[in-house]
This record gives sequence, structure tokens and C-alpha cells, in this order.
Amino acid sequence: MASKKKALGRGLSALLENDDSDRVEAKELSSNPESVVGTVAEIPIDQIEANPFQPRSEFEEDALKELAGSIETHGIIQPVTVRMVKNDQFQLISGERRFRASQIAGLQTVPAYVRVADDQTMLEMALVENIQREDLNAIEVSVSYKRLIDECNITQEEVANRVSKGRATVTNYLRLLKLPAEVQLAIKNKQISMGHARALLGVNDKDLQNQILEKILKDGISVRQVEQLAKGAKNTAKKQKGSLKKAELSFEQQKHVVDLERILDHKVLVKKDQNGKGKLSIDFKDDEDLSRILDILNP
Repeated sequence: MASKKKALGRGLSALLENDDSDRVEAKELSSNPESVVGTVAEIPIDQIEANPFQPRSEFEEDALKELAGSIETHGIIQPVTVRMVKNDQFQLISGERRFRASQIAGLQTVPAYVRVADDQTMLEMALVENIQREDLNAIEVSVSYKRLIDECNITQEEVANRVSKGRATVTNYLRLLKLPAEVQLAIKNKQISMGHARALLGVNDKDLQNQILEKILKDGISVRQVEQLAKGAKNTAKKQKGSLKKAELSFEQQKHVVDLERILDHKVLVKKDQNGKGKLSIDFKDDEDLSRILDILNP
């Protein structure tokens, strides 16, 4: 078990340690299927089934068609990886995009590395390969980390070692799964950034998180502004201690302050007491900047 973990720490390529010097053709496969294990074989597409442990659920159709066009022209440069499940049936370990694109391109066979792998190894291989992709959204990465922990019975530290990431990085991704479904969907659709998502984690109330999300989507507020709203929401949630303590702005008031900062492109400071009295301060750089602000306030 320890040697397997060490290989995973070096990435998927270290797990496979492929040697494609001897490629087995389809006709050899049909006569002696077991002989292809440990080799590169030309395997009929209809004898390969999808990886049941594939963590990726969405494949962009346009990207698949583009890859299919490349495969029609140049063939498959990098073989897929499969395991034998029956004498004449195989299951994908990695390379599902290439496999799907090959189907679109109308290929009859695909080159494949044939490996021996149990279900546990299949799952780990699929998850590690998935995490190492560059086009994953943050939620897909988070779910893959969570599955490695839950289904492979390893710690966050071990996950970090396997994917060559810092422990803090893994932790930050896992925290995203605590956000409301609406926020996770916005992250998945790349409507908000990781910075926005981390700032939203500072808000404990899910309704407030969704309200701030709406503001991000509608007004395009910055990460700093979201952090300010999160900080204000946290302060508002605290109990007032003593009548002399200054009053906190309501969430609606905080949103208006953020709007004003966005319009003026400057920090706006609002203070008020328990009676509702207070002051509003706006920073400015020089006379010209002051004139610009006054023009905005007095259209």
C-alpha cells in the first residue's frame, strides 16, 4: 500500500510507468486477450466501456468535436489507459476525452495501455488524473479532493502529497463545498472567482451569502468589496454590549455603502451612534478628484 501512495504522489504517469515499444494489434488481441496486459494494444472501441469511477460529469461538446477533428487528421498521439475486466472487454482508467472524441471521429480501434488495476486503484487513478487537468472548475476539484478523502480513506495531508499541492490549498478547496448550492453553481459556471468564494465563506448566514452572490452577479463588485460586506455582516451578528457602543450598519446599509464606493471609486466610511446619528466620510486624492466626486453627487 505504501508503494502505491508513493507512486500517486508523483502523479498519474508514475502510477502507469508505460512502455509503448511493443504495440499489439487488434488481431492478436482477439486470439489471446490476456497477452495484451502490460502492453499498448489496438483495442476495438466497442470493447471498451466508460470508467464508472470517472469524477468528471461534463464534457464540452465543441471541444470534443475539435479534438475529434484533430484525431481524424493526426490519429491518437497519446493512448488511453484501460484495464481488462473480461477476456474481451476493457474499462477506461484515463483518457475519456480522447475515447469520446475517437467515437465521434468514427475510429474502429484506439491505442490503449492495458494495465491491471483493482477498483480502489481505478478510483485513485481517475481522481488524481482529473485533479491534474487544467480546465477543471474549482467545484470539480473540491469534489475530487473530497472523494479521495472519503472513498480512499486518506487524510487531507495525504491528498496534498498525492496531487503535489499545499495542505492549505486542499483545505481551501474543501471549504467551498460548505457554500450554498447557488454559490457552488456560480463557481462551477465560472461566474465568480475563487477570491469571491473565499470571501463568502466569511459569512455564516446562507441567506446573506446568496444576497451577496446576487450583488456580485448583478453589479460585478470586487473581492475586497465582498470581504467588506462579509466583515460587516459578521459585526452585525454580534450582540450589542452596552449603550455606549457604536451602532452597526444594517446589511442593506452596508450594500449601499459598497454601491457608493463602486460609483465614486473611493473608500466611504460611515459611522453612527445608537440614536442613528453619525457621519459619512469620503476619501479623495486632490482638488481635481474632489471636483469629480462632487460632480457625481450633484449631477
